[in-house]
Amino acid sequence: MLIREATADDWPHIWPFWHRIVAAGETYAWDPDTSEEDARALWMNPAKRVYVTEDDTGAVVASAYLTPNYGGPAARIANAGFMVDPDRAGRGTGRALAEHVLAAARAEGYRGMVFNAVVETNPAVRLWTSLGFTVLGTVPDAFEHPRHGRVGLHVMYRAL
Repeated sequence: MLIREATADDWPHIWPFWHRIVAAGETYAWDPDTSEEDARALWMNPAKRVYVTEDDTGAVVASAYLTPNYGGPAARIANAGFMVDPDRAGRGTGRALAEHVLAAARAEGYRGMVFNAVVETNPAVRLWTSLGFTVLGTVPDAFEHPRHGRVGLHVMYRAL
């Protein structure tokens, strides 16, 4: 598994799983009808450091971004987003990418990482807690889940 910084040429490989994940409406607080153009601007924003994971055939199977969560005097607190192709779930790709991004955040001088809106039913909550994130609080009934109805959004944090 190779993890590297993304290039503009990676977007056509990210978009199919990005769209599939967001359109499902189960794990991200983004509009399920986000257009490809808007998705690209959101994910591949030049203010973000974007990564991709390739499998042993060279196919892009996951992506993540790293960015400051706040500005000014709080700019040393990072935020990140992660997506793994659902067809590749359960193979350690998400954990490897998360560990890579956490190490990159530390190397860039971030002091901590915060996730602002983790859907409480998202299976990734187990991954984040296993990597040392804690739930600082939960906004109750904040997310309209297509299968579970209204569920909470966790704010999660980890010191780096």
